[in-house]
Amino acid sequence: MKKLLPFVVIIALIASCSSYNTSQVIDHDSKDSLVKSDTISISSDETDYEIIIIEPGFNRWLISTARPRGFHSQQFFEGRNILFVQAWNQRNMQPQVYDPNLYELSIDYDVHTDYGYEVNYLLYNYFIYFQLKYNQRLTSFVPRI
Repeated sequence: MKKLLPFVVIIALIASCSSYNTSQVIDHDSKDSLVKSDTISISSDETDYEIIIIEPGFNRWLISTARPRGFHSQQFFEGRNILFVQAWNQRNMQPQVYDPNLYELSIDYDVHTDYGYEVNYLLYNYFIYFQLKYNQRLTSFVPRI
């Protein structure tokens, strides 16, 4: 009887795992299109800089909610991005304090480099989106649209 009990437990575990199997079919084409639609890549022939943002929902938020291009100047974006990047990188270096899943990669942003309007616009808006979505405060500025 003692030898039969572990065998029964293993069979019960296998049977219970198979009962949670769903018959949902994943369409890999739609999954790839979702990732492509949530990926924003900006690169310029004039500069060698590129920003790639892969965040579900960001593209939709950028189109529907963010302030339009031209609302703020490039100098405004650069000033805010410097502060946001510094705060981001400090949190990236402290995974024991801040969630390492939120701050996975550090951002290499040189204050003496002209990245252009579009890169600064997208980076700034990503920081605003990030703070609103994940309820974070990177600086003393209240994230608002």
